[in-house]
Amino acid sequence: MPKEAMEPKPFLAGVQEFATLYGVKPDMPAKWVHRGVLDYSQAIIVSGSPYWPLGFVCRFGQTTPRPKSLDPTALARLKETQSPGRMTFEASEVPPLAGHGEIMALFGLTKQPIVTMAAQRGRLPIPDYSLSGSPLWLLERVVEAAPRLREGARQIDWTIDEEVLAALRGRCWEGSVIKPRGVRASRGVKQPHP
Repeated sequence: MPKEAMEPKPFLAGVQEFATLYGVKPDMPAKWVHRGVLDYSQAIIVSGSPYWPLGFVCRFGQTTPRPKSLDPTALARLKETQSPGRMTFEASEVPPLAGHGEIMALFGLTKQPIVTMAAQRGRLPIPDYSLSGSPLWLLERVVEAAPRLREGARQIDWTIDEEVLAALRGRCWEGSVIKPRGVRASRGVKQPHP
């Protein structure tokens, strides 16, 4: 039995939750990144979006040049939505995660609605997280669901691509990076990833 199956999942925060915890506008974490106050070194990147361990997020406000106060009510609410859970501080403490993009790559799918329909029909497990508007699963729960996905499938094979699985477990899949957008993208500037 994998270690992550024996203990509660780590509490996480996406960009929207990060902003809510500090009582700022949803685009402020991106501005903090742009200003160099925050970076993605402690974020887990899933389908091109960052998710931070909640312990890191809670400490963040005290590490900035101008300390920021955490909203205890928002913190309690976020923890409640993810319970049972555990507090972690490092990205390395979070098991591999999968969003729609990772699941599509894992099974060689080309259309995102296939993943949505599998989830709605109960063939995929209930997402472990719903953060910043996106469902996220612990990768190993998706892998364990593969036989159930194959049952009754008429047109889709649902065979796991072992290379993609290895890349996801090693956190080196192509969706595990933040892709530059806007002016940065047009200039060919790439966001570094740890």
